[in-house]
This record gives sequence, C-alpha cells and structure tokens, in this order.
Amino acid sequence: MTASPPLRAVIVPVTPLQQNCTLLWCTATMKAAVIDPGGDLPRIHAAIAEAGVTVEKILLTHGHIDHAGEAKPLADALGVPIEGPHEADRFWLARLDEDGRNYGIRGVVFEPDRWLDDGETVTIGDLTLDVYLTPGHTPGHVIFHHAPSQFAQVGDVLFQGSIGRTDFPLGSFDDLVTSVTQKLWPLGDVTFIPGHGQPSTFAHERRTNPFVGDAVLG
Repeated sequence: MTASPPLRAVIVPVTPLQQNCTLLWCTATMKAAVIDPGGDLPRIHAAIAEAGVTVEKILLTHGHIDHAGEAKPLADALGVPIEGPHEADRFWLARLDEDGRNYGIRGVVFEPDRWLDDGETVTIGDLTLDVYLTPGHTPGHVIFHHAPSQFAQVGDVLFQGSIGRTDFPLGSFDDLVTSVTQKLWPLGDVTFIPGHGQPSTFAHERRTNPFVGDAVLG
C-alpha cells in the first residue's frame, strides 16, 4: 500500500483573470491554507467543503487585485489570519479597492496579520513551507516551497513558457530574472503551480522558457 503524499493541492480558478487560487492541505491533519483568494468566494468555499479540510490560514504571494482582492472577506468568514506577502507590497494592498473598481472585481483593503520575509517559514498542519522573497513582478512578491514534496507555489514570478509582467508600478524585469535564477533554479526539479495557466517544473522551464531559460540567459 502506497503511503499518502504529505501534501495535496487543488487549483480553483478565480476572477475574470483566471487566477490560480490554490487550496493546499496537509494530508496527515487535513488542515489547509487558501493561497491567493482573489475573488469568487462561493467557488472557494465549495472547494473547501469538497476537500473536507479545515482552513487555518490564508497565504498571499503578492498584493495584486486578482490574488488578494477578497483575502480579507474570506479571512473574516473563516476566522483565520492572513500571512504574506512581504511588506514591500503594502503599496498594492492599499489600493485594492481602487484596482477592484478598475477591473470590475471586488477589492477590500487590509493589512495582513503577518508580513513575510525571505528565509522565514509558514506552517499548514504538520507541513513547513519555506518562504523566498522574489521581487520583480511586485517588490514584495514571495513564493512558498515545500522541499520534501518538491513543490512550490510561485504566484506570478514564473509561468509555463512565460514570466510575470514587470511593466506595473514598482515592477522590475532585472529583479524578476534575478529572482528566478537565484531563488527558484537552485531549488532543483520542483513542480510548481503558477498564478495563471498550467503547472510546470523548474527543470522544464530552465530548458525551454523563452525569457529565463538557460539558453536565453547563457
């Protein structure tokens, strides 16, 4: 009999931007975190009920509206804290209501219960995930890495065949490339869920990505 993996993840696409909100849980305890609940809360609540898990926190990779717009209402509904992103994304969290109006998405301004920094960890049940600060798409963007599972949630740093936009305020293409090559690639052949689109692996993107692959960067 094969042992159950320590971690499971379900992608819940939300908002008109089809952002990959992720329900991530510890199979030993059935305690879960919701990562980047940008909107469509009924859909998120339904995923939680279907998985049969108990959400103990909300985690945020960064402060953009499609990732964080309804984090506060969901946290209030579930009675759980919000952890992340890095404090450098305070700029984005402070304008969620304004950005929500511009995109036609609900945006509720808040301050997280815990800002995250490079080298810290977050827990979900018995799981411990490492936090890496990965600026470029936004200045306070973080990713979550579970080394035993070779799994990461990378928000809008890296996509299958692409990278996050850097033309928003406080974005930096050079910082994003540095984040990918100095923070992500050293983690090895990790399977990752991006903020949009299909999952991929760091090894595949190193070989084929037209923006940050080894062949492009030399």
